[in-house]
Amino acid sequence: MGYGYQYPSGKIISNTSAHNGRFGKILALENSVIEVLLSENLDGVSADITLNANCSIEGVIVRVKLTSGTVIAYRL
Repeated sequence: MGYGYQYPSGKIISNTSAHNGRFGKILALENSVIEVLLSENLDGVSADITLNANCSIEGVIVRVKLTSGTVIAYRL
């Protein structure tokens, strides 16, 4: 999933509810802390992942829950 890959849609997340789906990329719109990140293909994912603004994490992500901040979750 490089720069040439086009994601069909995205979901802006700015609350602390759990969001389920199939996301290929989580991009921080501001400094954010991810409390829960469940993925089908990322090993070693731990709680409380800090993403600075404009930083992202990619994979097949099926659940994301924030502690703080705002992210956009791009759907697969």
